[in-house]
Amino acid sequence: MRIGVGLPVRLADAPPERLLEWAVRADEGPFSTVAVMDRVVYPAHEPLVTLAAAAAVTKRVRLLTSILLVPTRDTVLLARQAASIDALSGGRLSVGIGVGVREDDYAIAGYPFNRRGARLDEQIPALRSIWTGATDRGQIGPRPAREGGPEVLFGGYVDAVARRIAAWGDGFMAPGGGDPDRMAALWRLILEQWAAVGRRGRPRRLGGGYVALGPNAEAAAHSHIDAWYASDPALAERRLRGIPMTATAVRELIGRNEDLGVDELILRPCTPDLDQFDRLADLVAGR
Repeated sequence: MRIGVGLPVRLADAPPERLLEWAVRADEGPFSTVAVMDRVVYPAHEPLVTLAAAAAVTKRVRLLTSILLVPTRDTVLLARQAASIDALSGGRLSVGIGVGVREDDYAIAGYPFNRRGARLDEQIPALRSIWTGATDRGQIGPRPAREGGPEVLFGGYVDAVARRIAAWGDGFMAPGGGDPDRMAALWRLILEQWAAVGRRGRPRRLGGGYVALGPNAEAAAHSHIDAWYASDPALAERRLRGIPMTATAVRELIGRNEDLGVDELILRPCTPDLDQFDRLADLVAGR
C-alpha cells in the first residue's frame, strides 16, 4: 500500500514557502502523493493552483485533489486547468471529485446546492469529452498526458458514487471518518456495478485520515478540526475522535487500511510544522 500526504493549504497555518517545502520533501520520499482539499468559502489556497505550484517543484509524486467540489466550477475551464496540470506534470494528476455538504460554497459560486449531484452527472461526461478532443469544436486546451484524461476518483457516502465510478471513474476515495459498515457496503456496491458494466480489473481504492504527532498533537488536532468543520460540530467531533495522535496509533491506522485492501492511504497532518512532517515521514519510511 502506498501512502500520500496532505499539503498545508490553510492560509492561517503557514507561509506559502512552507507548502512548497512540504511538496519538495514529499517528492524526496517516502510519500507517493501530495494531496489538497477544497472549500470555496474558506481562507485556503485554491487546490488546482496549489497543485500547479507543487508540480513545478516536484518530479515524482502524484498530485491529488482530495476532493475537488466540481459542481461549484465552470466545466470547460476546469477541463482546461486539469489537462494543463496533467500535461505539464507528465501525467501525474489525479482528480478526486465530490459534491460537498456546505450550502455556502454553492451560494457564493452561483450554483444550486440541491442540484449538485445532477450537475456533476452532466459535468463528468463533458470533462471526458474535452480531455479526449471529442467535442463539436475540436480540441479545447492541451491534451492531457494520460490517454482519456487525468485519473478520476469519486468520493462520498451515497450509492450514486458507485454508479459514477462504474461509468466514468478510475477509483474510489473513501471519506475519512465514515461509518465502517457503510463504507464496506458501498465498496461492495462499487465492485458490483464496475463488473456489471463490463469494466476490467477493479477500481483503485484510496483511504484517508487526519493525523497529529508530537508533544502538541492534541492541541493541533483540535485547532485544525475546529477550523475546517466549525459549521458542523457533530461532524467535527466525529473527525476528532478518529485522529491517531501517537506513532502506534498511526501504524494501526495504516494496518487497518492494508487489511481492507486499500491501494493508497492519504495522511493529512493537522499542523504544517516541519517537525510534524519529519515525524510522519520517518514513521512511513520505517514501517
